[in-house]
Amino acid sequence: MSVSVILPTYRRPDGLRAALASLMAQSRQPDEIIVVDNDPAGSARNGVANAEAVARCPVVYVHAERPGVANARNAGWAAASGRFIAFLDDDEIASAGWLEALLHSAETLSATVVFGPLRGEALDAAKGLRGALAHRLYSRPGSAEDERLDDPFGCGNSLVDRQAFTLPESPFDPRMNVSGGEDDLFFAELARQGAVFGWSARAHAVETVDAGRTRWRYLLARSFAFGQGATQAAAHARPRRTAMVAFWMAIGLGQMIAFGAAAAVTALAGSGSAAGWLDRAVQGAGKLFWIEAFEPHFYGEAAPAD
Repeated sequence: MSVSVILPTYRRPDGLRAALASLMAQSRQPDEIIVVDNDPAGSARNGVANAEAVARCPVVYVHAERPGVANARNAGWAAASGRFIAFLDDDEIASAGWLEALLHSAETLSATVVFGPLRGEALDAAKGLRGALAHRLYSRPGSAEDERLDDPFGCGNSLVDRQAFTLPESPFDPRMNVSGGEDDLFFAELARQGAVFGWSARAHAVETVDAGRTRWRYLLARSFAFGQGATQAAAHARPRRTAMVAFWMAIGLGQMIAFGAAAAVTALAGSGSAAGWLDRAVQGAGKLFWIEAFEPHFYGEAAPAD
């Protein structure tokens, strides 16, 4: 079975170097690594050339000049030749058995989409409630055993059997280029086509988080954007699912009120559960205020400075 790993990058030379090194150290080598440079200046070109010189598999450089997370993923998808597509981001480092574990879980679970655990790293500067929220947002612990999943996660640390689906050449929605959430819409479409989601407990990866992404403003914007995903998926469906938009907005209003109150009470009491309630409350606000005018901008040239 052929496997392509898609690795989008935007002006993160150190992160790209670490991600590539982890891919080249895999116990099961990819059949190809597709590095998508989303910097208009092509700043990743030399780093990819260096990796290509020592890699045990082809390393393909793709220059997606128009910044945007959906643009980058689409360019990688179009360039990949493998039946299976694995996604790793340029702030993630895969364990040596990562790809082998994803493929094994896909086979044993008969899953067409598989996700693995992520551990947030370099979060020590964030303390208290902010630190707890950062760990919650940047870690994906999951079960200790492989299992089927009812719902998907995000693209980072995932595997898709694209032979199982009928998809356009550019399956990621460019309307989500700066806000993110393109993977929510992507996996919603795979679910509509009957995707079987699986969890690969041994497909470990680390997400390295810089200090700028643990500031309150960024963390709350990230929670808000996660919440927007459900309503936006219904709004951007073809045809538009108006009843589901109204449903998610109503759910969001209830979550914002109920979970907001729980967050306030538990924070005052110093409870460790406050971060979870706060995250859910802010996600509720995202479900309610889902339109483009309220979208946070995380990616490409719209990304906030560190």
